[in-house]
Amino acid sequence: MSPSNSPAPVRAVLVSVGLGRAVSPDDAAEFEALACSAGVVPVAILETRRDRPDSRLFVGSGKAAEVAAAVAAHEAELVLVDQPLSASQERNLERAVCARVLDRNGLILDIFAQRARSFEGKLQVELAQLERLSTRLVRGWTHLERQKGGIGLRGPGETQLETDRRLIGERIRQLKRRLERVDRQRAQSRSLRKRTAVPTVSLVGYTNAGKSTLFNRLTGAGAFAADQLFATLDPTVRRLELAPHRQAVLADTVGFVQDLPHELVAAFRSTLVETREADLLLHVIDASDPHRAERIRQVEQVLSEVGADTVPVLQVFNKIDILGDSARHDAGGEGCEGRVWLSAATGAGQDLLLAAVRQVLDGDMVAGTLRLEADQGRIRSRLFELDAVRHETTTEEGGWLLDVAMSDSRFRQLCRREGMAPELLESQLDSCA
Repeated sequence: MSPSNSPAPVRAVLVSVGLGRAVSPDDAAEFEALACSAGVVPVAILETRRDRPDSRLFVGSGKAAEVAAAVAAHEAELVLVDQPLSASQERNLERAVCARVLDRNGLILDIFAQRARSFEGKLQVELAQLERLSTRLVRGWTHLERQKGGIGLRGPGETQLETDRRLIGERIRQLKRRLERVDRQRAQSRSLRKRTAVPTVSLVGYTNAGKSTLFNRLTGAGAFAADQLFATLDPTVRRLELAPHRQAVLADTVGFVQDLPHELVAAFRSTLVETREADLLLHVIDASDPHRAERIRQVEQVLSEVGADTVPVLQVFNKIDILGDSARHDAGGEGCEGRVWLSAATGAGQDLLLAAVRQVLDGDMVAGTLRLEADQGRIRSRLFELDAVRHETTTEEGGWLLDVAMSDSRFRQLCRREGMAPELLESQLDSCA
């Protein structure tokens, strides 16, 4: 048997730091799950509480000595810190513990780099990595930045660092230009969906809540799904059959996590635009998670950050098979269109979810005789494109009388995309049912 070519797993010491409070078991478990998702083998887990970060080492000299002892005892190659560190804190801590140090943001970036598969995803990850690296360049050239004086020993460190900064800056600008082109292509796809009045439904939720499993169940897409954090990153869009002759577009997005680094939110903004532009969000929640209330709050916070907090939300409580519950559909409350309890793994409750989606997207029907003036031919054309016209007659003034019927959501989409208030067009309806 030939020896395996796979690299040996990286042994790491995990350091969880609670600022102003003790480290909660939930936070520590999530950090360990993040480390395992990156392919790291935790050999020691240390916890500490601080009122404020130490300006030099973040964790303080005493805890740094304890980490160094754990590194030596377990022959660890890496120290992971569950807080964002400054470049100088990383360097100082590396010297103190004699091992490479990576903070929470760097760990999540590494996971994203491993999981990105699409061209766009790889560009977004590389951009975030380079923007992070640009603040840490001095680490790689410490042997050149010492200005000792003397012939031949002046300036090479500064020159090399300036060269690297310029090259990284040029690459960052190039990546941003490429991503702008991808953004324009996505905008064209969204524009086409709007013109054809196909509603968009976007899956959101905490990472590992079962979004990809539900996506596969509803669309048969075969997207990768696994019991790990950030199993999939790349946005996937597929057709969703709601009923005969009734379709929507379903978009799967990157999972959220507590304290998602702002640079990643910025880098994946084009992916998250799918949530902001959606007609409905399906907020997938792990019903078996004892901390699901906190997870819901964290997802809602990220949605607010990306400007998607005004989109209608239908909560989907997944994994009821673990709880032994039955599928059901609860009426919505304030700020929520309803709650569907289901199992994406078994398919129980799938029909309830599709019915709830249809109910939210269709809403009340708008029907009646619509009077359009001669200069409103564009609206007439759009109504025919929406297959909303049942009968048409021409008026003496050159306008039209249209017998129309469509869902309220489509009616308001039409008004929004034509730049007119729904009340203005409703006033031209002889009757509304």
